[in-house]
Amino acid sequence: MERGSHDNINIGIAVASELFVPGILQADKKMLRKISVEAKDKYSRRARERKIQSKEMEGSTFTISNLGMFGIEIFTSIINQPNSCILSVGTILEKPVIKHGQIVTGNIMKLSLACDHRTRHA
Repeated sequence: MERGSHDNINIGIAVASELFVPGILQADKKMLRKISVEAKDKYSRRARERKIQSKEMEGSTFTISNLGMFGIEIFTSIINQPNSCILSVGTILEKPVIKHGQIVTGNIMKLSLACDHRTRHA
């Protein structure tokens, strides 16, 4: 498998203020539980502790950045090469929404997707 190849679905998870981006390689071939374990335990924890290896931060093609956990409502991230996109995830807020003609409380989350128009499939 070629790292960073756009033939693979390799998800980068932006971690910590120093912008470590560990990659979950071949995410399309893994069960959601395995992805969750890798993202939370294996990479995020070690990245925050600065114990992650440089080879574990290579190969992502799409990154997810979540500042919502810090109460940030909306933001736009900058794409790091060789990524083709980065998804910025904001916090979940309770807001009034209309459901079946009634005003009720709903959960709203804002997302921002930055894409590199130059990305090509080889």
